[in-house]
Amino acid sequence: MKKITDDQLKKITDQQQQLSRLLNNIGVIEIQKHNIASEVKILSNDIEQTKKELEEEYGSVNIDLKTGEFTPIEKNEDE
Repeated sequence: MKKITDDQLKKITDQQQQLSRLLNNIGVIEIQKHNIASEVKILSNDIEQTKKELEEEYGSVNIDLKTGEFTPIEKNEDE
């Protein structure tokens, strides 16, 4: 029976192991990406809820995130 050399066999098995590891890493990253996207969605919903609460209390305002000061948002009469 004919065989490739031991060095050739080691080379291709190492390459296959590297490929498997990289493909596994891609799977892990995709799961992390999905989890992060879910967290972003939840946080976005929380932000929208907070905006509604603040608007109910203060009306339409722009808030300076450094100082907490706010100024009313002027509405155009065309709107």
